[in-house]
Amino acid sequence: QVQLVESGGGLVQPGGSLRLSCAASGFSFRDYFMAWYRQAPGKQREMVAIIRTDSNTTYADSVKGRFTISRDNAKNTVYLQMNSLKPEDTAVYYCNRLKYQLPWGQGTQVTVSS
Repeated sequence: QVQLVESGGGLVQPGGSLRLSCAASGFSFRDYFMAWYRQAPGKQREMVAIIRTDSNTTYADSVKGRFTISRDNAKNTVYLQMNSLKPEDTAVYYCNRLKYQLPWGQGTQVTVSS
């Protein structure tokens, strides 16, 4: 069964850190570019970070220098390390293939608030 399961979200104070995980199953994970996306209330889903099959990365300007995407092909998992979190990072975070996207998972809620 093709599936993406995100985890690791929570409530954190501004300046804090979280590490998100996305466990993939049902497809050849190592052969796909993967990405993290987020959707804040009332806004469209936006791309946050991309990791290619060779582990090269690209980031949205809003998170550059604060977030790090990584992958473990042995575990079929993609990660998002988020540091120096800001209230504007509050959103539901999703992972997906960059191309040939799968049905979206449930996402994981990240709330940055004091």
